[in-house]
Amino acid sequence: MVATRVADMSIDELRALIQETVTQTLMELFRDPDEGLELREDFQDRLQQSLLAVKTGEKTLTADSVAAKLGLSW
Repeated sequence: MVATRVADMSIDELRALIQETVTQTLMELFRDPDEGLELREDFQDRLQQSLLAVKTGEKTLTADSVAAKLGLSW
């Protein structure tokens, strides 16, 4: 691999290098660490129940109320 000095690069080459570096960094920062993992069956069932409850208009809890019950603050 031949090392290229920034001083030897054209503006377009430098721009492409910066864009590639920023894109790669953002992809690493915002990747989903759970990608490819499967949900446990019990969790999947509970999630389905929760989605159905919302769809049918059942009363649900806000994230703030759940956090308060758990002693968490945003």
